[in-house]
Amino acid sequence: MAVEDRAEQHVLGLIERVRAKPLRFRDDQITMAHGGGGKATMTLIEGLLAPAFDIEELADAGKVGGLAVTTDSFVVKPIRFPGGSIGELAVNGTVNDLAVAGALPLALTLSLILEEGLPAEELRSEVEAIASAAAAAGVRIVAGDTKVVERGHCDSMYVTTTGIGRMDERASLSPSSLLPGDRILVSGPIGEHGMAIMLARGEFELEAPIESDTKPLWPAVDALLAAAGDAVRCIRDATRGGLASVVNELARASGLAAVVREADVSVQPAVAGACEILGIDPMYVANEGTLVAFVAPEAAYSALAALRSVPGFEGAAEIGEVMSKPAGMVLLETAFGGRRVMDLLVGDPLPRIC
Repeated sequence: MAVEDRAEQHVLGLIERVRAKPLRFRDDQITMAHGGGGKATMTLIEGLLAPAFDIEELADAGKVGGLAVTTDSFVVKPIRFPGGSIGELAVNGTVNDLAVAGALPLALTLSLILEEGLPAEELRSEVEAIASAAAAAGVRIVAGDTKVVERGHCDSMYVTTTGIGRMDERASLSPSSLLPGDRILVSGPIGEHGMAIMLARGEFELEAPIESDTKPLWPAVDALLAAAGDAVRCIRDATRGGLASVVNELARASGLAAVVREADVSVQPAVAGACEILGIDPMYVANEGTLVAFVAPEAAYSALAALRSVPGFEGAAEIGEVMSKPAGMVLLETAFGGRRVMDLLVGDPLPRIC
């Protein structure tokens, strides 16, 4: 073994041992990073919340009998952005958590926190957006609540949705089912939602034709399960923290490793250009209509073809595979032929995006 290879293996071994240690929540106060989907979020969840509630396996939705249940809060700023709005986002974000858990979305509850002074026309527009998105996703709003807070105590409105879905008999999805050799599929280009939000804030003198990818994922999940069944090991939607955080999360949960081929990950030119100007890696930028699927190698071709057959998911691609070592880590094969660790960021480079 070459000296360079031995040195690399030594460094990876050190990182692997650190990663194997259980996370502990020791922070003195909550920061924006704790809501960003990176290391700080993982420490909060694995080091405090999961032990307190005796949660053994973290997932986008919990299972209760033959049902799946999930809940989510949306605090996006601004509330309207190219390609969507907070109302549409709240519906799609929740039905997608059900979908990637292998559940057909059935119904939602809706809670609105409204800021004093919110124009009635803006509220009406968001209610219409929620109704339209729910109809498109095939779910009903069955219950809800509304609260109003003083001016300045909320950014126009916050939305919380709880979703209920029926578990699909074809789905047997869990990080523990991952095996070395499994292929990693992504349903389309990455980074569009986060960059659309960032540019909509007008904080930079930068314009680009970027729209959020927000859309329901069940049609894609349904096609995957129809084509590959239990060969689909696990599915996640790449929201906060982007593609990099999802793959890291599953590598850690499974005790395996993953390699991602940068050249095979699709990034629209406008997104890539905006990320380069702002110094942001698109691998960490949030999506709201993009899933990551881990599939057994013998079913990868049919699974990918099934994804590409669904309208809106024609850009699906195979981007990497699962490995046995170094446990809990993700390696990126760069477009220049090198290799590096694709670690979690502490927080999200784009806060308040969902």
